[in-house]
Amino acid sequence: MGGVVLNRRMTLETLQRVPDGAGGHQGIWTPLGQIWASVRPGTGRETSGQDVALSRLGVRITVRGAVQGAPSRPRAGQRFREGGRLFVIDAVSETQDGRFLTCNAHEELAI
Repeated sequence: MGGVVLNRRMTLETLQRVPDGAGGHQGIWTPLGQIWASVRPGTGRETSGQDVALSRLGVRITVRGAVQGAPSRPRAGQRFREGGRLFVIDAVSETQDGRFLTCNAHEELAI
């Protein structure tokens, strides 16, 4: 995976459940830290969401490798934020030498 250029600064976020004050829970996204990444577009498709049409774009986001359990190691279900853009992580794999992680993610946009 030579030639990887980590040129986009993104925030890694995780979903935390917190009490809602009425006996239930709600989810809030909590930042875990800033990560430099390379983002490559994949394929897109149109889908439907709650009362709105969505464009779902697959992307591959590459970041530096991190040991299992490190808070800086992305996991499926977390997301990256870049300004107002959100990329939900579907799966994470690492290169054979462990230097980089590839996050298969998607960005959903209302159309």
